[in-house]
Amino acid sequence: MTYRVLVTATNYSELCKEAKALLLENGCDVIENDFGRPMTFDELKDRVADVDAVVAGVDDWNEDVFKIAPNLKAIARFGVGVDNIDIETARKYGISVTNAAGGNSNAVAELTVGLIISAMRSVPQLHASTREGKWDRFVGDEIINRKIGILGFGNIAQSIAKKLQGFDVDVMAYDKFPNMAAAEKLGVTMVDADTVVAEADVLCMMLPSLKETHHFMNAETFAKMKDGAYFINTARGALVDEAALAEALTGGKLRAAAIDVYETEPTSVDNPLFSIPNILTTPHTAAETYETYHGVGLITAQAVLDVLAGKTPKNLL
Repeated sequence: MTYRVLVTATNYSELCKEAKALLLENGCDVIENDFGRPMTFDELKDRVADVDAVVAGVDDWNEDVFKIAPNLKAIARFGVGVDNIDIETARKYGISVTNAAGGNSNAVAELTVGLIISAMRSVPQLHASTREGKWDRFVGDEIINRKIGILGFGNIAQSIAKKLQGFDVDVMAYDKFPNMAAAEKLGVTMVDADTVVAEADVLCMMLPSLKETHHFMNAETFAKMKDGAYFINTARGALVDEAALAEALTGGKLRAAAIDVYETEPTSVDNPLFSIPNILTTPHTAAETYETYHGVGLITAQAVLDVLAGKTPKNLL
């Protein structure tokens, strides 16, 4: 029997050759996203009527889509966060939802550490000004002896903590369900969220995007931070009130920020954050590495095949 698998994650043929081959070898037709961005409802509507499974990017998967996809049995999220998928409703429609937990942890952790240093030393701004023939002598901060606070302590946060061990910093973290064994192994002090926010010289947002964490960082929360602290977000845009972040930057509360995610994605050129000089911005690219595409591609392809074969897949949500 031939199954139809829609892949809405981008660059699939180029970066996930082995995963695509695995699907094809097991009798699947693969329909790819050729838009180079998340697909809209109208674009999905034209493609899901006879689809049996999806390898999903960050498009919205909800009841409106499920209603017009009667054959859909599996959604394998090409990543970790599943805030774009209505899991409870999917279950009612008999659709299994999986993610690639741990599959992009190293990539996101590496970029997070890179953003910390880039923000503290104004690397992007100096790069741009040097190419303009200028010779700016920016005086930045060193990361050594700083307090690094991490909100959330899942796989990615633990990888960040591990990488920071060689920088001679103190790492503290908050998590609703703290992994004390991992914290002890990595030398991380587990504290409450208020302590992380108030005492961190560098605050890294790594919480999951849930109803209760929406705008976790808002005007009140930013006000609790140290004067001159740095803020990093490589988790989800919905966790941060962008207007409050802008005010914290322009009002002098924060020395700088670096963000990879936005409340609305793709974000627009007129986003007020883009007019602020002391913020570093990247386009939700933390997981965009060849290694991540290879590994997550295989994880999601196997999850699809397991569901279609009537097996219980790994990372079933």
